[in-house]
Amino acid sequence: MIASLEGCVKAIRSHSLILDVAGVGFEVYPPAPLLEAVRVGQPLTLYTYMHVREGNIALYGFLTLEEHDLFETLLGVNGIGPRTALSVLSMLSPDALRAIIAQGNAAALARIPGIGAKTAQRLILDLKDKIGLPLGNVSLSPLQEADVDVINALTALGYSLAEAQRALQAIPPEAKNLDERILAALRSLARG
Repeated sequence: MIASLEGCVKAIRSHSLILDVAGVGFEVYPPAPLLEAVRVGQPLTLYTYMHVREGNIALYGFLTLEEHDLFETLLGVNGIGPRTALSVLSMLSPDALRAIIAQGNAAALARIPGIGAKTAQRLILDLKDKIGLPLGNVSLSPLQEADVDVINALTALGYSLAEAQRALQAIPPEAKNLDERILAALRSLARG
């Protein structure tokens, strides 16, 4: 079992990166925000999950143990494979995922590629006691259903997922409808 890798980014592909560890290149599939943030030549340490199935071994890599553990927890849900779990962690930060699970917000989960309405409900039921924060302890502002729509709109316009998530944080609370939220996010991105 390969639990972590420390090396230098040798190449970046559309869905993976190659991490050179003492002359050996490992192909690792990270969440999209990490893939967009790294550069060739950058030193990098990843916590990895090795997925083995017939004729295929794949490594999934994460910057933190928290993301790694959430990935493994997601894999424990019936119908969730590594690509879908990676898609969830690409769209949502660990805190956002915990808040969505605690709120029972199946609509927000269903907007993630690879997650349908039934799978979203299953995720909430299976994970509420495992990763959901008690609502009384949630210090995050309540997530709105339009958050994923805003991210999808910004990425469709060519912004990276990391840029879209940062812009989402800058949306003022008074922006309620989707159009206002997208415009506020675009203004935030224009300011830099």
